[in-house]
Amino acid sequence: MSRPGMRIVSLVPSVTETLLAWGIEPVACTRFCEQPLLTHVGGTKDPDVAAIAALAPDLVVVDREENRREDAEAISAAGLSLHVTHVTSLADVEPMLVALAEAVGAPPPAPVALTALVPAPRRRAFVPIWRRPWMTLNADTYGSSVLVALGVDNVFAGRADRYPTVELAEATALAPDLVILPSEPYPFTERHIGDVTEVATDVRLVDGGDLFWWGVRTQGALARLAHSLA
Repeated sequence: MSRPGMRIVSLVPSVTETLLAWGIEPVACTRFCEQPLLTHVGGTKDPDVAAIAALAPDLVVVDREENRREDAEAISAAGLSLHVTHVTSLADVEPMLVALAEAVGAPPPAPVALTALVPAPRRRAFVPIWRRPWMTLNADTYGSSVLVALGVDNVFAGRADRYPTVELAEATALAPDLVILPSEPYPFTERHIGDVTEVATDVRLVDGGDLFWWGVRTQGALARLAHSLA
């Protein structure tokens, strides 16, 4: 359990989920954490710093990917302690969970098993994360790392920008074997399949939380994604 009486604000959806799984209830989280029964203090990109400070937390958890530097600096300037997470690959998950557990006084988490995940043959995929404009991800991202572990190579892995804007014609020219449509950050559904069949006829809808939220869900997410992509 966390240190007795420790008050934690989580501005990271995957961290909120992880803390709750560890039996630790944050005093507040963001509206994107999918926890309607907890107090909300804004979003991941627009947290209410005054509201956070009023809760007098012992620790505020932020993430380099999810949250803005200026918000983290404002929280720190308010005299609050920060714990910063940063995960860009599956290999980062275990050490980041260990560091989080130490910061909140939780027992060490179980290891994340990453063996026997890669099927053969490998496939290549276009993975849009937004439309109007179309955006995707490069290799330096957790989602791309997850797919590689599942035997799926990202056709835009080599782009310099982590989240590049692309045209569907570019994706088509790279001849991917399939298109993977995650349910977040853009809420892709079956009605969007027709938008991308010009890129590849094999289109898979997957849980965006499983693809992009790291933490306590990682182990189960790998199995669920493997099933979705089989």
